[in-house]
Amino acid sequence: MKIEVIEKLAALITVAFGLVAALAWNGAIQAIFKQIFGTSETIGPMLTYAIIVTIIAVGVTIYIGKLEDKTKRKFGVAEEQTKPE
Repeated sequence: MKIEVIEKLAALITVAFGLVAALAWNGAIQAIFKQIFGTSETIGPMLTYAIIVTIIAVGVTIYIGKLEDKTKRKFGVAEEQTKPE
C-alpha cells in the first residue's frame, strides 16, 4: 500500500508540474508566434506547435515510464506489488 501511495503522489506531482510548465510555455510561445506570424491565431503555425508539443509530451511520458520501471527493478519492487488488488 505504501508503494502505491508513493506512486500516485509522484504521478500527481508530475502532472501538476507539467500543467504549470505547459501554461508558462503556452504564453511564451504564443507571444513568439504573434511576433513572427502577426497573430497567435494563425492556424498553420499553431497546428505545427500543437503537433510538436504532443510529440515531445509522448516522448517524455515514455521516458518517465521507463525511468519508473528501472527504479522499481533497482529497489526490487515487483510489478505485482504495485498493482491494486
